Amino acid sequence: MSGRRGRISDDEINELISKLQALLPESSRRRNASRSSASKLLKETCSYIKSLHREVDDLSDRLSGLMSTMDSDSPQAEIIRSLLR
Repeated sequence: MSGRRGRISDDEINELISKLQALLPESSRRRNASRSSASKLLKETCSYIKSLHREVDDLSDRLSGLMSTMDSDSPQAEIIRSLLR
């Protein structure tokens, strides 16, 4: 089996890094304007994903609290349920 088989070329890595960088918020992209290391970009991406998880958890908690104070038959509750489908 060839040593190159299954390996990603430098050009492919650079393209993947660019795509990943484009997914980060504007503030991270500005910080990374100069070509940063793949390692640093991966760390920032992991940090961003963790912050998104925290935000989702917070919003879920807030939504649960809001739903618990609503009449389950109210038009507002129905709107929220329809958005969650």
